[in-house]
Amino acid sequence: MGLRRVGAAALALVLCFGLVGCGGQQEHVESAQGRDDTSGISTVTVSMTPSSEPAAGFDPLVGWGAGEHVHEPLIQSTLITTDNELNFQNDLATSYGCSDDGMTWTFHIRDDVKFSDGEPLTAADVAFTINGIVNGAAAEADLSMVREAVATDDTTCVLHLVRPNNALIYTLAVVGIVPEHAYGPEYGEHPVGSGRYLLEEWKRGEQVILRANPDYYGEKPSIERLVVVFMEEDASLAAAQAGVVDVAYTSAQLAANVPSGYGLLNCKSVDSRGISLPSMPMSSAGKVVDGDMAYQVGNEVTSDIAVRRALNYGVDRDRMIEHVLNGYGTPAYSVSDGTPWYNEAMAVQTDVEQAKALLEEGGWTLGEDGVRSKEGVTCGFDLYYAAGDSTRQALAYDVAEQCAQLGIAVTPKGASWDDIYPRQYTDPVLWGWGSNSPVELYELTYSKGWGNYPCYESAEVDAALEAAQAASSIEASYPFYQKAQWDPTTGTGVAPQGAATWLWLANVDHLYFAREGLLVADQKPHPHGHGWSLVNNIDKWSWA
Repeated sequence: MGLRRVGAAALALVLCFGLVGCGGQQEHVESAQGRDDTSGISTVTVSMTPSSEPAAGFDPLVGWGAGEHVHEPLIQSTLITTDNELNFQNDLATSYGCSDDGMTWTFHIRDDVKFSDGEPLTAADVAFTINGIVNGAAAEADLSMVREAVATDDTTCVLHLVRPNNALIYTLAVVGIVPEHAYGPEYGEHPVGSGRYLLEEWKRGEQVILRANPDYYGEKPSIERLVVVFMEEDASLAAAQAGVVDVAYTSAQLAANVPSGYGLLNCKSVDSRGISLPSMPMSSAGKVVDGDMAYQVGNEVTSDIAVRRALNYGVDRDRMIEHVLNGYGTPAYSVSDGTPWYNEAMAVQTDVEQAKALLEEGGWTLGEDGVRSKEGVTCGFDLYYAAGDSTRQALAYDVAEQCAQLGIAVTPKGASWDDIYPRQYTDPVLWGWGSNSPVELYELTYSKGWGNYPCYESAEVDAALEAAQAASSIEASYPFYQKAQWDPTTGTGVAPQGAATWLWLANVDHLYFAREGLLVADQKPHPHGHGWSLVNNIDKWSWA
């Protein structure tokens, strides 16, 4: 029986975990009950979602750190990193810069860093890592803008690009550097790194233990051991109630159940929930081909811009946050709310009457059954969400309830991702997105972006996004990203008053039960994913 089981079985498991040391875990009982394990090592035990466990292990050339859930890799060092205000800071790099044409980036790195096996880290390892991602079929980090990385000496690595793309810098902030001499098929299970922590133990489906790297070149971590246990939402609550974890992730639906001896830790996020709205009619759309897969495209209802705009104006996001998230969230209007590249024109005030007027003007007539139709087509659609995600389920049903007042029939459909992906271009899907970079804005908006589920195409929007990535600096890119969202001079963009390709709902606060006496360091905004981003700065946590 694994820690993924739920309900009474989960409670029995966590009691076993904390009290009798199942599977060799006895030595961590003391930490779960306060500060140190039996050997006096400062320890923190954290629960995370099962999806937080890296399927391919702790390998940055596959997905560790720069995968779906972006975070600092901990075991490996990165060239640069970001502070709590998302400003770039040097890590391995001592300095870096870009050529005037945007085609070459040069990084100078420290000469005093060693891997955990004692071998020095050099620019050759940086080049090996980057080239491995560029040429790796399984790599999740997007370094497609890089043609080749070359180490010109032990402390200098030059990146030659295929095209100018300043978004490179965001990805490099979470790409861990691996050793060329020690990299192989088993690296993910036995990683050699130069970061703040080392992998002490990994039991698949159960737990990961990291311990402080004694040879780390930076400040010594305050927390010497991090224990991560993977479990479902209700098992996480049971673990906190049993007192066998120090930090337990939870949801807005369970946040009121704060266990004795714990407080509620609320971490602000850029973790957005939004619904993709296919913008092409099935009757005229082709297919999206991805490798050996061909996906049907189009939806006869959401392809009508009147419907998409009405949805954006007709849904009361504030009401939804109170009803569904118990106030633990903020209204979402884009995948970039609150960031420097966000365009405030994306925000709309709820106006149900305007939404109804848009539908009427669009020819959608209200029937006696309370549902609109147009030329024999019912104004309705299935709304898919990931089954088992209580927050997405509640959001989907709230959307359906509000849409009924507009005369739009929405049918929530909980399904597995295996069932959802074949429908991603034909049916509205309730997604979770959000990162501390504009990359997702680009990919969800650009005509050939991997996240352009609405299949919306606009030459003006594409041109703005291309100009953003080719800008001479990160700061210079912001106006172009904003223009892609809404350009009042041309009336183009994906804003609700424009193409309205998404219905964004809420930015979800990341909630945790944290043991009293544990001082959690200030957090940078959490990206999508309830997991490793919490412990980005675990080395700066402490016990009171």
